[in-house]
Amino acid sequence: MLHIIDDEEVIRDSLLWLAKSRGIPAIPHENGKAFLTMLDTMTRTGTQGHALLLDVRMPDLSGIALFDLLATRGLTQTFPVIFLTGHGDVPMAVDALKRGAFDFFEKPFNDNKLMDRVQEALIASEEAIASAAIHTRLAALSSREREVLDLILEGKMNKVIADKLGISMRTVEVHRAHIFEKMNVKTAVELARLLK
Repeated sequence: MLHIIDDEEVIRDSLLWLAKSRGIPAIPHENGKAFLTMLDTMTRTGTQGHALLLDVRMPDLSGIALFDLLATRGLTQTFPVIFLTGHGDVPMAVDALKRGAFDFFEKPFNDNKLMDRVQEALIASEEAIASAAIHTRLAALSSREREVLDLILEGKMNKVIADKLGISMRTVEVHRAHIFEKMNVKTAVELARLLK
């Protein structure tokens, strides 16, 4: 989902049309506060990526201030920001990129290049969401399950794992079942593929 945040309606409408011409679902927001209100009420499920086209200069809450709030919340990976400005200055662009912005475009911009970067930002968002989900699942494993997991990934059989950890084979089977359930996989091959 692309979020278009610009205080100028004509720019929002133009970017909305441009996104739809590429088959990119988009939501316009008239300012940063409107976006934050939506963000605070949305339930994020699944792996749908999100990206922001964010105007730098807006009244009340500037694009840079909104970006800083997203960074404070740790959301700049799952909500990559592409800045738009009609008042571009190189130091601002460099600073935003150094602090984690996905890209920076000066108005007027090349429509195709902008939409190409939007699509790349959406892919990056989906990858960040998937990575965060894997880390959450890994965090749910007990320390013993982590030990068993590491040995499974080394290709060790249950008997070898049991001997190495000094536990029964039945206990290894129970740990293995819990690992597969928590990691949402059915086989060791799926597990290895997930964690590669």
